[in-house]
Amino acid sequence: MRNDISRIDEIYSNFARYGDKLNAFITLREQKQVLADFAHAPNGPLKGVTYVLKDAYVTKGIKTTVASNVLGNFIPPYDATVYRKMTEAGAILLGKMNMDAWGHGGSTENTDFGPSHNPWDQKRVAGGSSGGTAVAIAANLAECAIGEDTGGSIRNPADWNNITGLKVTYGRVSRYGAIAYASSFDTVGPMAHTAADCAAILSVIAGEDPYDATSSPHPVDDYVSHLSDSLNGKVIGIPTEMFDKGLDPEIKSTILASKAIWEKLGIKVIEISLPIADLALAAYYLIAPSETSSNLGRYDGIRYGNDRSHFTDETMRRIMIGTYALSAGYYDAYYRQAQKVRTLLIQAYAKAHSQCDVILMPIMPTHATKIGEIVSDPLANLLADIYTTSQNPVGVPSLAIPAGFSQSGLPIGMQLVGSKFSESLLLAMGHQYQQITDWHTRSPKL
Repeated sequence: MRNDISRIDEIYSNFARYGDKLNAFITLREQKQVLADFAHAPNGPLKGVTYVLKDAYVTKGIKTTVASNVLGNFIPPYDATVYRKMTEAGAILLGKMNMDAWGHGGSTENTDFGPSHNPWDQKRVAGGSSGGTAVAIAANLAECAIGEDTGGSIRNPADWNNITGLKVTYGRVSRYGAIAYASSFDTVGPMAHTAADCAAILSVIAGEDPYDATSSPHPVDDYVSHLSDSLNGKVIGIPTEMFDKGLDPEIKSTILASKAIWEKLGIKVIEISLPIADLALAAYYLIAPSETSSNLGRYDGIRYGNDRSHFTDETMRRIMIGTYALSAGYYDAYYRQAQKVRTLLIQAYAKAHSQCDVILMPIMPTHATKIGEIVSDPLANLLADIYTTSQNPVGVPSLAIPAGFSQSGLPIGMQLVGSKFSESLLLAMGHQYQQITDWHTRSPKL
């Protein structure tokens, strides 16, 4: 990752040329503030590296909106742990990024700040909910980013913007200071051009946090030092159910074509069964709205922010679904049953990982959709998450990496799903794949 002062000049020059057209930023810090931070940056492992934050993390003295007018002018009095750790490592914050409000969406259209535009085709969506963060990296407006993944919110935009993104094991990175969507699903993770850059960031932000009781005491690896570990004898499992009906044929053929590259790296590729997609989607969209209906109850406009009339239609829809599922008479029929399915998902992944080290899956069933195409159809909007909603209830990590391009020039990504705390293996696989491919090096013409 570049960390020289000329990089800052380059980024602000790029923003002046095309930043407004992409609408990736909610808050862009002034260049003189960024240069001052650069001059006084601590001598840490990320010294001078510029990055952006999804606008779901509180930052003392810097506006935090979660892309909602409910918090349209909120200035937090404290810092999220991930922001503090990045600052202490010498990283320089450029700004806070556009997203689906409260994380409710997969296109960055459900935002009170206007949709972000995909730099590969500005008539198409950026993905979501970490859409603005992915756009900034792809469009050369930041070196890297911190996103948040509750059901694909890092991996979806990574796929559609041709970047790398890591959904970490639940508890691997502290959620303190993250504005919650679904507390038992939310994960904090890095987004960058390469797996190697993600490894460098994860080495900084991972670890137990006394301010977050859900953060894990599991030892933190030196992820960078493991990038070149031998992959000989490792096994990738391809779940046949995930490459069946509903997946765009071009995406299917592109991902399956990676088999030859994995085998070149000494990895064995086998077929496995993982018949969970429909169950996972249903369980996710009962548990996640239930948790968000509880989490958003605190936003009443009394202590801070604006009143609830500023919630978007999509957010109100999820609040109502969750409230219904938790209400007397329906809790056992819906929420409790969904939690039982969650246990089945955990067992299904354990069985699959007993046959292979890593599971290779699609990320999205289609290419990036056109702006306005899917947001007006709530059911289609939810079904688009079919490949990304099973990992969060289980708590396992998943690395999204570029896999190729469509005939029309749109990015195609794939995800590697590991067992809990297997981030070192996932990053090594992603890194070594990127050493002998060049998909991740390609940039959109702007």
